[in-house]
Amino acid sequence: MSSNIFYNGVGFEFAKSISCERFSTYLASADGDHAIALRNYAWNTAISAAFYGPLQCLEIALRNAMHLELSRKYGPAWFDNRDARLNKGAQKKIAEAKKTARYRNGNMIEVPKVVAALPFGFWVSLIDSGGRRDSNGDADYDYEETLWRPSLHRVFPKGLARREIHKTLNYRREFRNRIAHHEPIFRRHLSRDHERILEITGWISPETAAWIRHHSRVEELLLSKDTDRAIKF
Repeated sequence: MSSNIFYNGVGFEFAKSISCERFSTYLASADGDHAIALRNYAWNTAISAAFYGPLQCLEIALRNAMHLELSRKYGPAWFDNRDARLNKGAQKKIAEAKKTARYRNGNMIEVPKVVAALPFGFWVSLIDSGGRRDSNGDADYDYEETLWRPSLHRVFPKGLARREIHKTLNYRREFRNRIAHHEPIFRRHLSRDHERILEITGWISPETAAWIRHHSRVEELLLSKDTDRAIKF
């Protein structure tokens, strides 16, 4: 079956269903060959799914390690401790997480449920500076003083600067969001993305990083792409 016949049949309807704008990215990657574009789309879906496990483990390891250290400093419900001085954005995310926890747990708020409901971006934001002033200009949010030095630096190896860690984690957050929103990732340096996820997880837990490497399908899929000459990336 030629690529044109396929595209004018099932492929055409598929392209319409995902939108011409979205499909155009894959079509361009295949030099206008519709069949290869569809294969690129399928491969992008497969590699995105393969990254789900490593990213999930990184997120869970990060949030649990940060929760542990913050609990040691500010108590189990550290997110309600005013001494932690969380900024308005963080407080909003916490309020949303509490609503989710109530919904899932019969109106009861349990700390583990709240922690689990807080998104990856929330945890990454706690490694940032915090922001100097709120909208009223009467409050400082200095995470270096309230979060990093008293507790969060213990999550990571000695010698790593907070700003560099935040930059690295935020880049992984953006990558995760691209996958979560079904965006193309197939033209990225995915082998490097995978190794970076393993490295960051290893900062927190070398054992978890080793588990990810053993079970991850990312490297297998990357090898399959490299041996398929028909995929024109």
